[in-house]
Amino acid sequence: MQHTEHGEQLEIVRTMDELLDEAQRRGEPVLVSQLLRAAALGRLVTRGLAAEAEPLLDEMLAHTRRHGLALFRADAHALRGRRLVLAKQEDAALTEIARALAILDDSNSPDMHMSRREWAKTQSSALVDCWIVLNQLGVYEAAEEVIARAHQAIRETAGPHEITLQLMNRIKMLLGWGLRLERVERHEEAAAKFSTAASMAVAVEAPFAESLFPRRIGVPAVDQVGVLAAALALAAPDGSHADRLQRLLIEPGYPHEQVIVTIALARCLEQTGQRDDALKALYATKLNLAEDNSMPSMRLHLMREIARLDSEADSEASRSLAEYSAALEVELWHMRESQLATLDTRREHERLSAQHGAISQQALQDPLTGLPNRRALDEHLRTLSASTTAQPLAVALIDLDGFKGVNDQHSHAEGDDVLRVVASTLRDALRGDDIVARYGGDEFVALLPGAPVSAAKQALGRAVTAVDSLPHHLSHGVTLSVGLVSLRPQERADQVLARADAAMYQAKRGGGNQVATAQSAAGEPHTAEAEPGPDGDPESAAGEDT
Repeated sequence: MQHTEHGEQLEIVRTMDELLDEAQRRGEPVLVSQLLRAAALGRLVTRGLAAEAEPLLDEMLAHTRRHGLALFRADAHALRGRRLVLAKQEDAALTEIARALAILDDSNSPDMHMSRREWAKTQSSALVDCWIVLNQLGVYEAAEEVIARAHQAIRETAGPHEITLQLMNRIKMLLGWGLRLERVERHEEAAAKFSTAASMAVAVEAPFAESLFPRRIGVPAVDQVGVLAAALALAAPDGSHADRLQRLLIEPGYPHEQVIVTIALARCLEQTGQRDDALKALYATKLNLAEDNSMPSMRLHLMREIARLDSEADSEASRSLAEYSAALEVELWHMRESQLATLDTRREHERLSAQHGAISQQALQDPLTGLPNRRALDEHLRTLSASTTAQPLAVALIDLDGFKGVNDQHSHAEGDDVLRVVASTLRDALRGDDIVARYGGDEFVALLPGAPVSAAKQALGRAVTAVDSLPHHLSHGVTLSVGLVSLRPQERADQVLARADAAMYQAKRGGGNQVATAQSAAGEPHTAEAEPGPDGDPESAAGEDT
């Protein structure tokens, strides 16, 4: 997407939004996660839209926590890190990557939502998103570990495109690493990195020819991809590479690739005595990327190359500046080592915190659906009933119509699958701060803070419609009977749930697949009013948000 024109990028973002909107109506958790990621990433790589990624990433984190999708949650943290790099908040970006890696460290087994192959690809994608940020920050040792893990995750299923992508990513990293080593005068180590990158650039030719990358058939990859040409040139700079690099420099590419290609070109021009042309190329790239913050380490490589070529060796002032620059580079190197230590410390802290949180969460979570259990429901109800900001508090008891038949005619395993699908659909049909808990068996309870009965009725009507609209192979035809009440002042949890239960049975007596409300005032006889599902009253399927 980064190689397309800005107008095309905006069109892609719009299309992603439409797909996301459709997926959210269907409520399939993995697909929603994938499209939230795509919509956020599209904005991160499109000029002027990066800030719009933040609410999408917040939503992705909430959605993935709700559905227990650890790999996508890690990826959301990695993409947050990418956003923070663009905002020049590098330390905060490092913290997000520590969180992502801590989650990935404890996510070594495929979960029930995905096939093994899909899980491996998702794990690799999350690791690559972490790698991108580490590479942007110049924390190359950690970046190398992460990109190796990404390759390991898909080694059994990788096709030519995945292999090409992995090799090109490692080449970019090695070239950046080599340039960083040069800045602290570790030239032999830098040369080794360049040499390894050049070997990989040769090795990438075969898988590239079968990959999905845009390419000209029959033309070597090194003549089409700037970073591959730069790898050969940095390993052995001379005039033979110059024409190819100049041509690739003007073709669309990633910003940091442009820096690498320019530095490689400048060194080849320098070798043939064209220092002025080399400087002209470096300054042009500096000007072209003046507003780009995506690769702070590459910007420093570029500035260092300009300073190296644009100084007079016999000038006293130049020598003083060179000494000062060398001292600053040593200081920056120590700061980089501190970043590595900080990353390791924060990663371990996040991992231990997550383990502690998981143990605590297990006591409050229904293991089948991932929703809060009855104990957690009691705590939420107690907290919300004492909160003035949560009033009015709508309480709904939800029972599945026809669920017994699923267990009798199919199996308890099929019944468990239906419960999971219904739980997910319920959760996604309501607001982010509404609470859906498993009450027991095939019963659920929803708490809608700040929702009058009229608004809560319409929201739950949409939930009834969503379950009724599920494909038969997922729901086996079950529907919902919902009893809805509003919490009264000083009312105990058992009392409000008893009233909701009575209203739910009123919905059952009305034929199910509907919402029934009990709205009597304190001390008055209970009355219940049925709100039909989609076949009876369209109001239950549409209306204002709660």
